[in-house]
Amino acid sequence: MTALTSPRRTTFTRAAGGPTFARTLRSELIKLTTLRSTWWSLGIGAALSVAIAFLYVSAVDGAYPVLGVLVSAQFTMLVAGVLGAIAITGEYATGMIRSTLTANPRRIPVALAKSLAVALLVGGATVVTSLVCLAVTIPVSTVPIVWSEPTQALIPLLLGVAAMIAYALIGTGFGLLVRNGAGAIAATVGVLFVAPVAVSLFQFGGESWQWMVDLGRYLPVAAGRDLTAIPTGDVLVPALTLVAWVVTLIGTGLILLERRDA
Repeated sequence: MTALTSPRRTTFTRAAGGPTFARTLRSELIKLTTLRSTWWSLGIGAALSVAIAFLYVSAVDGAYPVLGVLVSAQFTMLVAGVLGAIAITGEYATGMIRSTLTANPRRIPVALAKSLAVALLVGGATVVTSLVCLAVTIPVSTVPIVWSEPTQALIPLLLGVAAMIAYALIGTGFGLLVRNGAGAIAATVGVLFVAPVAVSLFQFGGESWQWMVDLGRYLPVAAGRDLTAIPTGDVLVPALTLVAWVVTLIGTGLILLERRDA
């Protein structure tokens, strides 16, 4: 009797209790939004964005409010990248990753759900922060926003949100690769901040180092700056550059996640 009922019970449990991607995503969103580090990161990023946008528009005569929002993103991108990194490495530091993978042994959907949760949270926070920045900078600017021309306002702002999401996912990719908080943050800061500064030094090296300057255009920060240029020009190359960074890092991280022990 036991031999006949046991397989049915096992089959029913797997069919009814198997976590779907939607349930996994909801779980990852709950975990991410209940961490104090998440809200500290988002709060610091928002405060820096509003302060930098306000100072820029107030200090520069005839500054465009939308440009002030986009300029502030060049400083707060590190916050997004660090948030993406600790969203992954935090579970490795506490050992919670073992519980997560025990509840859902399908590792790739779990990692994709974590990445999507980071993208949704950072994207939503960037939209809200951008609106606050505009509310603060419009009263002190003498230049009105031309909403009737999408390339002057709406499109650059939306592309700015996309770029911030890409920065966060780059940090997530390094988190999957390194699985150590300090190492992932160091790699993220190196790519988003140190590498552009180092490449800029080659501008003084003459034509013999021009190839290095040209190569620097394919760094994430340079691609994000070109992507949000006003008026928006050729967005294909910078967009593909950011996508390539995200896909390469997260894709490699997924492969290693499948092959390495938790």
